Amino acid sequence: MAVAIVTGASRGLGRALAAALAGEGWDLVLDARNAGALEDAAGQARARGTRVVAVPGDVTDAAHRARLVAAARELGGLDLLVSNASALGAEPLVRLDALPLAGLRTALETNAVAALGLVQEALPLLRASGYGGTVIVVSSDAAVEAYETWGGYGASKAALDRLAAVLGVEEPGLRVWSVDPGDMRTDLYAAAVPDDDDPRPAPETVVPAFLRLLRERPVSGRCTASSLLEADA
Repeated sequence: MAVAIVTGASRGLGRALAAALAGEGWDLVLDARNAGALEDAAGQARARGTRVVAVPGDVTDAAHRARLVAAARELGGLDLLVSNASALGAEPLVRLDALPLAGLRTALETNAVAALGLVQEALPLLRASGYGGTVIVVSSDAAVEAYETWGGYGASKAALDRLAAVLGVEEPGLRVWSVDPGDMRTDLYAAAVPDDDDPRPAPETVVPAFLRLLRERPVSGRCTASSLLEADA
């Protein structure tokens, strides 16, 4: 049975993706900071009939990252690592002239540094995967477009994109995809722009794009969920 780690799995895209992977028969190791919300998400995934291990903690903690990989090892290995956990750096978002440098450090530490740290911890298992070791990092259009107030978050996601691109070159035996899921109705977006009342699509609507990547396994690279969904239409 294939095994996946999904970070930030207690809500939003991470939770929706975990439930979908469980429905596809994946065994899961799930991470989030809120233990209660994480266990609720794990229960939803377990209802699909697969093994699910919930490991609450913060991905910026090296010991926690080691526990995630150890849990995957106990399930039989690791075939897929999804780095979805994210931090905004400021809630709500602010212009760069008001962005606390501590907030920028938090965004970079969570969105880029911790993601690389988890890859480094997981690489031996990913390289040994019989399924084909895969890394997915969840990016943002703010990584490539200049949106007012999104500078700190966008910079952290741009760094994540570059790390993923180089990892794909350095590890040709793996598939490494950076995926921009587009706008979604999530707690993260609500915290970023609390006054925006435009309706946004639910995270579940973009999950088929991730499943398509896993099914077709194109070459490593950056892609958008919208392009993958359009191609499926």
